[in-house]
Amino acid sequence: MSNNLKELFFKEQYISLLKKLNQEDKGNWGVLSPQGMVEHMTDSIAISHERVVHPLHTPFEFLEKAKSFALSDKEFKPNTKNALMTDDPSPLRNHSLQEAIQELENEIQLFINYFKQYPDKKTLNPFFGELTYQDWLTLLHKHAIHHLKQFNLA
Repeated sequence: MSNNLKELFFKEQYISLLKKLNQEDKGNWGVLSPQGMVEHMTDSIAISHERVVHPLHTPFEFLEKAKSFALSDKEFKPNTKNALMTDDPSPLRNHSLQEAIQELENEIQLFINYFKQYPDKKTLNPFFGELTYQDWLTLLHKHAIHHLKQFNLA
């Protein structure tokens, strides 16, 4: 899938898919509730445009291989560990799943607008290093599909 289609996915399809979730839905793996997953995706997108900043976690000697995976068509495996998360889900910050989805929709718009303003900017992903907008689209789309599959939405 081209990056133009991935951008279109975030603009026109992703939120509609998430609105099919109910707070009682159970994921096929992991500890995140539907709302927890949506808030996790918001946090991931916030890293892309530096609203949230984390240091690099991947040792330099593994960075090229990690980035190669991030930009590949290979999917994240169920239960992929995230060093920024504990084994227990983070407390929810929104009052409802609907509020969390609205927050995510706003974050997506901030992400797209940021890179329209700074098209040549590279920002740091804590696991995959410096990424361009096109790189972020590839990675975030892969991440979104991973969690949509977790909740039977893809």
